[in-house]
Amino acid sequence: MTGVLPSQTIKKMLESSIISTSHRAVDGQVQPASLDLRLSEVAYRVRASFLPGNNLTVADRLAEFEMHQIDLSGGAVLEKGCVYVVPLMESLNLPSDVQAVANAKSSTGRLDLLTRTITDHGTEFDRIVSGYSGPLYAEICPRSFSVLVRPGMRLNQIRFRAGQSILSDSDLNMLHELSPLVDGNAIIDDGLGFSVDLRPTGTTLVGYRAKPHAGVIDLDVIGQYNPEEYWEELHTSNGQIILDPGAFYILVSRESVQIPPAYAAEMAPFLAMVGEFRVHYAGFFDPGFGHSVSGGKGSRGVLEVRCHEAPFVLEHGQVVGRLVYERMTEIPNQLYGTAIASNYQGQGLKLSKHFKNQKN
Repeated sequence: MTGVLPSQTIKKMLESSIISTSHRAVDGQVQPASLDLRLSEVAYRVRASFLPGNNLTVADRLAEFEMHQIDLSGGAVLEKGCVYVVPLMESLNLPSDVQAVANAKSSTGRLDLLTRTITDHGTEFDRIVSGYSGPLYAEICPRSFSVLVRPGMRLNQIRFRAGQSILSDSDLNMLHELSPLVDGNAIIDDGLGFSVDLRPTGTTLVGYRAKPHAGVIDLDVIGQYNPEEYWEELHTSNGQIILDPGAFYILVSRESVQIPPAYAAEMAPFLAMVGEFRVHYAGFFDPGFGHSVSGGKGSRGVLEVRCHEAPFVLEHGQVVGRLVYERMTEIPNQLYGTAIASNYQGQGLKLSKHFKNQKN
């Protein structure tokens, strides 16, 4: 059977050591269609980001690029603008018909914390080939804020799939007729398109821009940081903003998205044809996201935007990306939503869970 593997299958993979762990798995680590990956006790500060390539392991590359080691056991700061490689507590022994893809978790992406998974002999970030057997590593590069991390923290997640099960545009149109994927008209063209909301109802607040000289964020501290110390509010009355090169923004989609229980989705991170900027570093949408069956009434997609090359005018309703939908092999035993205390069910414009007093 082809499709994305659900939570109950992931738990069996843990029990059978297809997924091995140096420390016992913890509650909440298995998500509806993914597994959270945990940092181990050491980080390696490296001179530059790298991929091992076909003939080398990550350890081989670390011997070449390592600057120094950092003990994370008591907590340590990963500094803005630096690149680190951290071994993960999980390793894989995948069957020949199962591959995997990794991505930053939502809260990680909303902090502009570039986190990618690398493997031995890997030639791509975040892509784990069928039948891979070996360790996993996280490459971490804080872009806007320095962060305090500890062993066991979960910054990225991995999704497993058997075969290819991406829905075609005709499949998406039929699914939308049966179970609406967005409120209003669906823009379906090589996936489900989504646009930016720069004319919100009842407010001129359309997003946030990261401040360049903010303090450290302890990733274990939830709902305590003042947004004003880290973010500049973005207001507009004419439905447009200008993105500055190198700046990082939190915006929100105009559409409210729903992911039916038998499907999962991934947000394409970059579309060159819509402008010189990248949208959404954290791209997994679990089954049940925004769906009524799991306590949702549609959830906006939060857009993590970084502009490149030249200033760019972004206007209300402009299509800025797309969601690619895939079938699950079966409906997960647990769905994204209120039953598992998901942080972003029913969200609007929202910073990461570390900040307090947010307007939604």
